[in-house]
Amino acid sequence: MTDNTLPQLLSAIQNSDDGDFLRTLAETTLNRLMDFDAENAIGAARHERSADRTTYRNGYRDRVLETRVGALDLKIPKFRSGQSYYPGFILEPRRLLEKALTAVIQEAWINGVSTRRVEDLVQAMGMTGISKSQVSKLCKEIDERVASFLERPLEGEWPYVWLDATYLKVRQGGRTVSVAAIIAVAANTDGRREIIGLSIGDSEAMVFWMEFLRSLVKRGLKGVKLVISDAHEGLKAAAFKVFQGTTWQRCRVHTTRNLLARVPKPQQSRLATLLRDAFTAPNAEKAHATWRAIADQARSAHPKLAEAMEEAENDVLAYMDFPAAHRVKLHSTNGLERLNKEVKRRADVVGIFPNEASIVRLVGAVLLEANDEWQLQHRYLSIEAFASVDTVDEEIDRFALAPPAASQILTPRAA
Repeated sequence: MTDNTLPQLLSAIQNSDDGDFLRTLAETTLNRLMDFDAENAIGAARHERSADRTTYRNGYRDRVLETRVGALDLKIPKFRSGQSYYPGFILEPRRLLEKALTAVIQEAWINGVSTRRVEDLVQAMGMTGISKSQVSKLCKEIDERVASFLERPLEGEWPYVWLDATYLKVRQGGRTVSVAAIIAVAANTDGRREIIGLSIGDSEAMVFWMEFLRSLVKRGLKGVKLVISDAHEGLKAAAFKVFQGTTWQRCRVHTTRNLLARVPKPQQSRLATLLRDAFTAPNAEKAHATWRAIADQARSAHPKLAEAMEEAENDVLAYMDFPAAHRVKLHSTNGLERLNKEVKRRADVVGIFPNEASIVRLVGAVLLEANDEWQLQHRYLSIEAFASVDTVDEEIDRFALAPPAASQILTPRAA
């Protein structure tokens, strides 16, 4: 074997057009080191006859290595037969570089940075050759963790389940359509709140809700006593079929907005105050009495309001049959909607998702992150109060709650 490394280095530096001494020196040195390594692996130098030769060269494999001195064009020797040549002193740093790059891309994507912007970010870091499609492929490594989280077994009993949807845009068959990302949150008898499910589909379809809720049951969801959601008829019907014997709580906040829209704006503040009296009553009996009194007094002036109140009464006051210590968490989907806002904040940067799988990847990663934070917080619900979940709360108020007078309710519309 011959050693002509020094002449090669001098020639490469002298013939360098860009004058980048360090980059040229590093590139030539690494290529020559790989030649030496290949000669040792083969047992002979180029064109050398040797009894120790095990195979022959078969060209090179081009590869770019990003370094602090710039991009180095490397030529990795290939062998005609036998074991392939892998330069350990290059590939190990390369693996670390790729792992670091993948971590940056994943973290950026989870935080709502689009794939095009991730590419710009990578190039700003001094990297090259990362395309939009490559970014998406790297992000798919998140799928395994997200799937493990969303498909994990559910142990114990979960008396309370919150369901809500947020709408995202996705491409389907050459069109941009809106789909619902359905999120399920539940509280167990340990007082802990967890995100237990995610699905993409039509939030209005009963078939979709049935499939989603059954998947939760299959994973171990049991002991459900109360389902809290907005007024989706498909969801309500599916919940009664899948969770037999359960109660449905219509979101108090959404119901209030719906009722306020049925009276003139000057009277909305007064109506909101009266409804709040029903919502904060000490027990279910007084809550229903107050609710009916409001509806009765409003019947002549606002018949549509009275009708809507009668229809919503049992559903919007369902939480009153549960422990007083839990009611503040049970009357609405506000907690879940705050989570949906975070999902939307991350998703809005992406804009239009290329497919539903990418929605699950991003939203699932956001939910996994939120769920981990919840587990570090204090218990969401009092454990002691679960002992009375199956019974109607029988607290006795020291003060009688008389139905409000007619003049306190709502005034008729001006003629």
